[in-house]
Amino acid sequence: MRLHIGIFGRTNTGKSSFINFLTGQDVSIVSEIKGTTTDTVEKTMELLPIGPVLIIDTAGIDDITDIGVKRVKKTKKVFDRTDFGIIVSESNVWGEWEEMIVDEFRKRETPFICVINKIDMVLPSDKFISMLDEKGIKHISVSSIKKESRDEVLNRIKSFIGTQNNDKTIINDILSKNSTVVLIIPIDKEAPKGRIILPQVQVLRELLDYGHTAIVTTDKDYERSLSKLAQKPELVVCDSQVVRLMVEKTPHDVKCTTFSILFSRFKGDMLKFARAAAHIELLEDGDRVAILEACSHHPADDDIGRFKIPKWISEKTGKCISFEVFSGRDFPENLKEYKLLIHCGACMVNSKEVLTRQSKAYEFDIPMTNYGMAISAANGCIKRTLEPFPEAVKAYEEELLK
Repeated sequence: MRLHIGIFGRTNTGKSSFINFLTGQDVSIVSEIKGTTTDTVEKTMELLPIGPVLIIDTAGIDDITDIGVKRVKKTKKVFDRTDFGIIVSESNVWGEWEEMIVDEFRKRETPFICVINKIDMVLPSDKFISMLDEKGIKHISVSSIKKESRDEVLNRIKSFIGTQNNDKTIINDILSKNSTVVLIIPIDKEAPKGRIILPQVQVLRELLDYGHTAIVTTDKDYERSLSKLAQKPELVVCDSQVVRLMVEKTPHDVKCTTFSILFSRFKGDMLKFARAAAHIELLEDGDRVAILEACSHHPADDDIGRFKIPKWISEKTGKCISFEVFSGRDFPENLKEYKLLIHCGACMVNSKEVLTRQSKAYEFDIPMTNYGMAISAANGCIKRTLEPFPEAVKAYEEELLK
């Protein structure tokens, strides 16, 4: 996964110049005028020795102008998806704004450091350094105009970041060595022309990386493809919208699941998602359900979030339910108005953002499941598609009995 590095601080502390220093590129506009960064600026790159990263430059946290308040609101949303935080401060300057940033990081258990910038102008005092040490805040001192120190700074940041779940896998850990896995990928209106979608690409690549054999087929050719195999596959994975076909056509002694269910574990807390899926059975007339899409796209006529999931759940429950869609980084402000939240597979966002969203829902005691589990539950086959994950089956069954 691409590590999300969020850069925070007051206006004019040199956040943008530090990012340009860090990346070796002119990513952000630099000016002596306060508040030059008016919105978040994002840069994806391979930042050696750290690896693939998304660097997020935020507006100054202390901008109290009318428009600044709106900018700061956007800045605060970045905390929810930051894997590693950097507070950019000036020497000997520390106050309520920096403390607020620290609180936001610690509340989310996000590792962070303080970068003391502009040391070519003012060196940090011993008292300032001692204060940071006493607060348990790791720190490095830099001058963003001295490019020769870039490698040293990057290596120090790398040492602070650590491994950051580099060993986390999507599918390999539930397979035997050199397994055969069948992937069912329907080609429909939502399939991008000439490509397959990201979660399917990621699963396929991981299977190849770990020496497994991947058989890729469409839903129309699944039964024929299965019949041609000399031995049964260890696992079958499908796009959620053809889950009923997969369950009907797959031998009972072959485990099966969906791409979205795999990602419920890879990106979030799978057991919480499984418990929440049980609440589909409890929906009543007039209940409101929020569909959360992490990306913005032009919906097709049979869009899975706007049309198919509401249709399947309504048919399953026989109730008149109100469904509302939130796209991109929009998130319901009044969670108590909803009986259930259904999150997409989260292929376009990082684990941190998904876990933060789950935590927010959990705070208000609002169940939040994901597309794959909701679709399997609505089609009456969730225990089958959770079979590769016994703990998730147990969590689902226990929630049903409450």
